[in-house]
Order: sequence, then structure tokens, then C-alpha cells
Amino acid sequence: MLQVFISLRLYDTFFHRFGRIMQTQKQKIKILFLCTGNSCRSQMAEGWARHLKGDVIEAYSAGIETHGLNPNAVRVMAEAGIDISSHKSKHLDDLKEIGFDYVITVCDHANESCPMFPGKTKVVHVGFDDPPRLAKEAETEEDALNCYRSVRDEIKAFVQKMPDFFQEKKQ
Repeated sequence: MLQVFISLRLYDTFFHRFGRIMQTQKQKIKILFLCTGNSCRSQMAEGWARHLKGDVIEAYSAGIETHGLNPNAVRVMAEAGIDISSHKSKHLDDLKEIGFDYVITVCDHANESCPMFPGKTKVVHVGFDDPPRLAKEAETEEDALNCYRSVRDEIKAFVQKMPDFFQEKKQ
């Protein structure tokens, strides 16, 4: 009898905790950061969202195309303590099975080319400068990296406002 009681108690504890974990996961906002090539800005945004808001946001990134991961984006994120080196450049089609709450386009081209998303998905445009384009005019490697750092920090500031940002957008 004691063994049955202990087994039932363990069963109840497991499912209570499992249910709480599942409830927490259900409450996370699913966000896709979308840019042209999923090489830089959207990767930074995904990295910041996972690092700063992983308890409330389930972050993804993709591109209208795939351009590979930008090594300077990886480098400046690492300087900030965020490792995105294992991220892969993904095409939007790779994530078509995920029901996103929000798609945030982080560049003008993605905003203009953004496909329709089914159901409740809301598309929001928050454009950031293109670090590689900014860095083309740089005279030194350090100046070029400063372009990436600047955009990295702008993206961080934006992500820090989430998810409250979406409530502000509704008003």
C-alpha cells in the first residue's frame, strides 16, 4: 500500500511539474526575425532574444534567401557575450510549420518581400541599417566592426523592449 502511495505521489509530482513546464512553453511568444539573407541582423536579433528574453520569447530567424552566417556578426555578438556561431542561415520555408505570433522584418527588402502568414501571425517592420553596407566605407577593420557593433547595440535595445513593444504597437 505504501509503495502504491509513493508511486501515485511521484506520478502526481511529475505531471504537476511537467504540466507547469508545458504551460510556460505555451505562454512564450513565437517570434520570427526576418531579413534578406539571414546572415547578420536577423541572426543578431535571434541571439539577443534568446539571451535576454528566452523566458518569454521563443525566437527564430530566417531569410527570404540564405547567404550564410556573417563572421563579423558572430564576432561582435561574441564580444557582447552571445555565441551565435552555431546558428545556420535558414530560408523562410525551413520554418513554415511553425505558427508564429509575430514576424519582425528587420530590413526593408524583407518587409517589401514578406509573404502572407496564415492565422493570427502579425507582421511588424522594425528596420535596422545593414552592417556590411555601412562597413564598405570603413577605412580600417576596427571602423568596419564599429558599424556592426552599432547595429548590434540598436537591436539589443529593441529586443530589451519586448514583449511590451507589441502592446505599444496595438495602441
